[in-house]
Amino acid sequence: MWVLQIPQIVRHTPSQTHPCYTSRAHSRLPVTFLSLSPSNNPIKDIKNNNNQLIQSLCKGGNLKQAIHLLCSEPNPTQQTFEHLIYSCAQQKSLSDGLDIHRHLANRGFDQDPFLATKLINMYYELGSIDLARKVFEETRERTIYVWNALFRALAMVGRGEELLDLYVQMNWIGVPSDRFTYTYVLKACVVSELSVFPLQKGKEIHAHILRHGYEANIHAMTTLLDVYAKFGSVSYANSVFCAMPTKNFVSWSAMIACFAKNDMPMKALELFQLMMLEACDSVPNSVTMVSVLQACAGLAALEQGKLIHSYILRRGLDSILPVLSALITMYGKCGEISMGQRVFDNMKNRDVVSWNSLISNYGMHGFGKKAIQIFENMIHQGISPSYISFITVLGACSHAGLVEEGKILFESMLSKYRIHPGMEHYACMVDLLGRANRLDEAIKLIEDMHFEPGPTVWGSLLGSCRIHCNVELAERASTMLFELEPKNAGNYVLLADVYAEAKMWSEAKSVMKQLEARGLQKLPGCSWIEVKRKVYSFVSVDEHNPQIEEIQALLVKLSTEMKEKGYVPQTNVVLYDLDEEEKERILLGHSEKLAVAFGLINTAKGETIRIRKNLRLCEDCHAVTKFISKFANREILVRDVNRFHHFRDGVCSCGDYW
Repeated sequence: MWVLQIPQIVRHTPSQTHPCYTSRAHSRLPVTFLSLSPSNNPIKDIKNNNNQLIQSLCKGGNLKQAIHLLCSEPNPTQQTFEHLIYSCAQQKSLSDGLDIHRHLANRGFDQDPFLATKLINMYYELGSIDLARKVFEETRERTIYVWNALFRALAMVGRGEELLDLYVQMNWIGVPSDRFTYTYVLKACVVSELSVFPLQKGKEIHAHILRHGYEANIHAMTTLLDVYAKFGSVSYANSVFCAMPTKNFVSWSAMIACFAKNDMPMKALELFQLMMLEACDSVPNSVTMVSVLQACAGLAALEQGKLIHSYILRRGLDSILPVLSALITMYGKCGEISMGQRVFDNMKNRDVVSWNSLISNYGMHGFGKKAIQIFENMIHQGISPSYISFITVLGACSHAGLVEEGKILFESMLSKYRIHPGMEHYACMVDLLGRANRLDEAIKLIEDMHFEPGPTVWGSLLGSCRIHCNVELAERASTMLFELEPKNAGNYVLLADVYAEAKMWSEAKSVMKQLEARGLQKLPGCSWIEVKRKVYSFVSVDEHNPQIEEIQALLVKLSTEMKEKGYVPQTNVVLYDLDEEEKERILLGHSEKLAVAFGLINTAKGETIRIRKNLRLCEDCHAVTKFISKFANREILVRDVNRFHHFRDGVCSCGDYW
């Protein structure tokens, strides 16, 4: 009768404003209960039933009724408060959470470490991280669970540096860590903005893990792998992965993502294949497939990408938005815009990432006006553009030379969409203006920036100076880049290119000597080509391919034919002081030429040749590929570091603007 009647009594109390109002009916209920209960201790049973009823009300989502009843319960239990706290978090009610916290303190539970843990979790869920920190500070007996609760909250909201400071305190007072501690502390390394290198902090925690015997814990080690991957330490990440005694799909996926995101797509695909063969109990999930699709895109491996697409369909992962967005990008980067468009058109739901992927596809292929049209369609569909949306559409304008359209879009960011332009947007605008040889406008834009220009901005300017051979601005940009990125060899090479174009050979030699003196090496050119679902890689002057003699013979033959048709090798791109014949030999050894020749030898007539290059396509390779596309009657797709080049009948889609 007590359980059946009390909800009605709570609802029909004369005063609805005060939660602790006790009605006369309420005071008479125990008499009715006593007359029916066979218990030897009826008062104790009443209290137990009261606590059980509060817990039942919380489970049923009746938080307000539970709080009403709490006011009349003189001895609420720890479990009762646990249910109330959880219910407040579930119903996103901070006011009720504060009310429960006051009740808890008044009833003497404020120093209960178990409930302190629950309160910290509740305040985190309600977005009140400072209140969570206050609970922690006011708790005298801090068990590892209390520490972990706060660590988790701080890691999730990005307050990594604060978490790491607390971790030092915890170690100082001798509280032993557990696997959860290491997971949260490692995440803090990724989200923190440390004044010292966060990677170093990650290595220190790695040492803690080894000292305390947690190197076999799959969760801690997978998080450690993620830390190394985040900071580009692929060798460390791979060492951690290989040393793991057991691996699950999360650890496999983390290592595949590490390779994919650190420009090692071949290794990502090889590891995925190994996972499918060896890890029978590790079924790839959507996160794995996104990383594998990124690897296929990185290699322009269309056939591999199609196989992955088939697997996604069989596994029923084709309704997951990140997977579909990755598919759109993969098809675009493999030169199949129409396939990417088809995936987009068949999507039942689309988010801003899906739209951005499609805009990016058209932009990298040089279809700037189409990219702008899609951007406008997205807005008409009610999708607000994001920070990334403007990077993609401004990049599209840059590749197509749409200067005025780009300027309008850039100005609309703040005035129309309340998005403050960031470093990447300024870099896009400098690239847009610089490519169009409006370098005075580009430098003025840099000077008017509201924050210090970063390497991407100065790098865009230096790249434009290389295109238009502007020595003065190139020197200014490179001076800033040498200070901001002292270990980036590419900046030295670009400046040397500018000097070489201007026939300033002594200056070019001086820059290359600086490069060597600093122990830096020019990034070697590398190209990939997929033939019969297998990916082959070539580096400049590659002599390891078993068909190298046949490849070189074909290139010499083509070069001779081209010269008869008026081709003049552009030896100015070779920065060494050599005779013309030796420079021509070096040009014929460029990785993309080797890949094109390999494709001609190993593919059927009429088959499209697809190549991925890790650097900007040089002028000589561009001219040679145009010639080959015409006289071999082949369509050749080359994606360099900036954009796509469609070669057909002696013409490139970029219009010689790249």
